[in-house]
Amino acid sequence: MKRFRLTNNNWDEVIKTAVKVLNEGGLVVYPTETCYGIAVDATNSKALSKLLSYKTFRGSKPISIAVSDKGMASKYVILNEMAENIYKNYLPGPITVVSISKGNLKPPVVSRQGSTGIRIPDYKFTLRLIEEFGRPITATSANVSYKSHPYSIDQLIKDLPKKSENLIDMYIDDGKLPRNVPSTILDTTMNTLTVLREGKHMFEDAILQSTLLEEKITSKPEQTSKLGSKFAEEYLKGLQGSTVVALSGELGSGKTQFTKGIAESLGVKELVNSPTYTIINEYEYDSKVLAHMDTWRLMDEDDLKRSGVIQHLENGNIVVIEWADKFYQELEEICRGKNIPMYKITFKYITLEKREIKIYGTN
Repeated sequence: MKRFRLTNNNWDEVIKTAVKVLNEGGLVVYPTETCYGIAVDATNSKALSKLLSYKTFRGSKPISIAVSDKGMASKYVILNEMAENIYKNYLPGPITVVSISKGNLKPPVVSRQGSTGIRIPDYKFTLRLIEEFGRPITATSANVSYKSHPYSIDQLIKDLPKKSENLIDMYIDDGKLPRNVPSTILDTTMNTLTVLREGKHMFEDAILQSTLLEEKITSKPEQTSKLGSKFAEEYLKGLQGSTVVALSGELGSGKTQFTKGIAESLGVKELVNSPTYTIINEYEYDSKVLAHMDTWRLMDEDDLKRSGVIQHLENGNIVVIEWADKFYQELEEICRGKNIPMYKITFKYITLEKREIKIYGTN
């Protein structure tokens, strides 16, 4: 068993050793942005069998794989419109995208339904490792079944039964990792998407207590933007003080397009883009600021407080928030404490082209 402590100067050596171990069917413990994972060659049946012995028990639960980019993913799974959207806007990152397998992979990295979960890790070393290896590696957590996710090599070794420990051929130690949650799993096999998010039920309950101001079905992005412009014209223009516009809907359902319409109506001249990676984009108009926020990458309430949303509300800005249902309870408490009105807008897929958009008034 080899244990390498990563430094700024030894990446080439570690990657060369890891590629050799993987090519020989060995097990490699490696770091990711969520926790330590365990890799084998995802195309090697004998290596996969060794991995299952290591995990001790898994039942029929499939194992996800990690790739270096969308190009590598497309060699192994069918990427439909929904998957393409996720790869374009949200990866690399802590997301596992489930797609239909093309048939060149075998269980346990293919489910009984013929699907495979794929990750593109947001971890530079791991991406380089996969690129050098040239094939997918497994992306399951390095813990054995029923043990906690490992955030350090020492913690992992402490929890491992001797039989499993003896199967590991190499540890890549990047110190103690941040205690981030495991990846979110998004199933795109039916070209639709359902994501369970914290706060979703509270958001839905709040809607039941709100007045429905408008309901419309749009079939083109331009129509969604036009509805956003109409909403801003009727409810946001000329406002004094802060207002929150809380948007809830699945990936690609029109939230950013609706925000573009709001910005245009208010007089924003800049091009409005998704704030997924920046968390908040700021757009000036008439000596004021429109703050466009996305909570997708925020992990907890502390992240929300550090994001800058409270400062924008204290400065009297209009704040449009995508994925607002993820932190609805926290946002609602902020608005109540500062006496800030909140509009709630839902986006729902009807077909691949059509969206149902409902606009609810402030409570």
